[in-house]
Amino acid sequence: MAGLQRRLAEFAAARNWQPYHTPKNLVTALSVEASELVEIFQWLTPEESARVMDDPDTAHRVTDEVADVLAYLLQLCEVLGVDPLTALDAKIDRNERRFPA
Repeated sequence: MAGLQRRLAEFAAARNWQPYHTPKNLVTALSVEASELVEIFQWLTPEESARVMDDPDTAHRVTDEVADVLAYLLQLCEVLGVDPLTALDAKIDRNERRFPA
């Protein structure tokens, strides 16, 4: 995870994009990319959505959008100083207490 965050930071630095990578801009971009992922599934039935990866073209689109969402999320975490794995682990702990089996 840290290596991917480093690669993303180096990519942005090489293009002098850091001034644009504010929390507001990154979370906006994250929302846009998540919406692009939603768009792929928008009019599919539940059954069609379960088979979305069977079509190579659609699978490629899904994979690309997942990557975009993850990239912006990791960049947001880097800028805000949030460890995404620690945050997820803590959230799962809270949910286990909140919704016992």
